[in-house]
Amino acid sequence: MVVVGAGQAGLSAAHHLRRRGFASALDGDGDRSFVVLDADAAPGGAWQHRWPSLRMSTVNGIFDLPGAPLPPVDPEEPARTAVPRYFAAYERDQGLPVLRPVRVRRVERADGDPEGDLLVRTDAGTWRAGFLLSATGTWTNPLLPRYPGAEVFRGRQLHTSQYASAEDLRGRRVAVVGGGISAVQLLEEVSRVAWTAWYTRREPVFREGPFTSETGRDVVARVAADAEAGRAPRSVVSYTGLSWTPYAVAARERGALRRRPMFTALEPHGVREADGTSTSVDVVLWATGFRPALGHLEPLGLRSADGGVEVRGTRVVREPRVHLVGYGPAQSTVGANRAGRDAVAEVTAALARPRP
Repeated sequence: MVVVGAGQAGLSAAHHLRRRGFASALDGDGDRSFVVLDADAAPGGAWQHRWPSLRMSTVNGIFDLPGAPLPPVDPEEPARTAVPRYFAAYERDQGLPVLRPVRVRRVERADGDPEGDLLVRTDAGTWRAGFLLSATGTWTNPLLPRYPGAEVFRGRQLHTSQYASAEDLRGRRVAVVGGGISAVQLLEEVSRVAWTAWYTRREPVFREGPFTSETGRDVVARVAADAEAGRAPRSVVSYTGLSWTPYAVAARERGALRRRPMFTALEPHGVREADGTSTSVDVVLWATGFRPALGHLEPLGLRSADGGVEVRGTRVVREPRVHLVGYGPAQSTVGANRAGRDAVAEVTAALARPRP
């Protein structure tokens, strides 16, 4: 068995494989052995790539990995150092067979047998696997919208995934694009040192009151319904709305949280507003989110007509040997933990069934 990705979802899956008696494929092969292939050079998943100013006090929730509570951390420590340290200790203490850096290029069917092997082709060779647990997350697949005039804009364009610090943008005129949590975080931060304008396609909806367990169950149910119908994943904020976090309140109090309708085009020195006027900007910061990184699965033809992948729980309907761990309703850290457990339980049950 092959697990692709060693972020929260991949480590959860690896933990549950160990618990159910699966051995390291590095020590041999067989139906009850596994390996984790991770494209990064070091532990930490996407957290190691987050911007330095993202502190543990402001991240949108870190849930304990199964069997190992997150140790106490300084709330002012950057998430990009605290979380990778936690993940590295987890890999070591659990004795997980993680190979890195290994990038999975594509996954193919070995033959026409629906219960045969999958070929996992990587930049370091090919693995044969009866099952594949794909836990690749979204970080490597940033969504960068294409707007008219992008090729003539003389300023700087960067995505959230490329953002380093507000200091790099000091004194600039910055258009922040996006209606999600990261957009509001970065807007608050950048507006302290630069002129900013906030652009979104839709009017942002700020949720009043706490995010209750009932609200959470409703959100999970709606996301799960979309995933099971094969609809393309939507942004988290489209389900949850925005919360009045301390950084959102701070941005509002400084007047930075004034939303503008999305501009219609980029121009050499700025943007064309929805009302036809022009606004001068030096930088466009695309806080437009990410999409599931599933390019390695394209040879299997898993996508539905609506652009998503139809699943039942974690199992892909069109290819039951593939499980998406951390996809759809399991994109949160707690959801990723559960998905890892559930995928392993289903694979274990499938292995126990006699073949016809």
